[in-house]
Amino acid sequence: MLKDVLKKSLALGFGLAVTSKEQLEKAVEELVKRGEMTKSESQEFLKELMKKGESTSNELETLINRKINNMIERLELVKKSEMERLEKRIEELEKRLNGGQ
Repeated sequence: MLKDVLKKSLALGFGLAVTSKEQLEKAVEELVKRGEMTKSESQEFLKELMKKGESTSNELETLINRKINNMIERLELVKKSEMERLEKRIEELEKRLNGGQ
């Protein structure tokens, strides 16, 4: 039963973002104590959970970055690199104007 809960939580996208490695290890140890899986099965299961958790974490990071970029575009915010480029251009123009007087 606990094994199913762990699998379902990963399937729902919680991954390691809400479950630490130590918590996963404790849960898997509990499954072994209950006789729901062998020690060798527990190691393989833990590796699978960690792999899925890492994948979920990467997917979540990608999704967050995409959402942030979309929000920046919708709000028509200027990126720092663009602002710095424009400031440099203004400085160059000011130097030309001041040098010409």
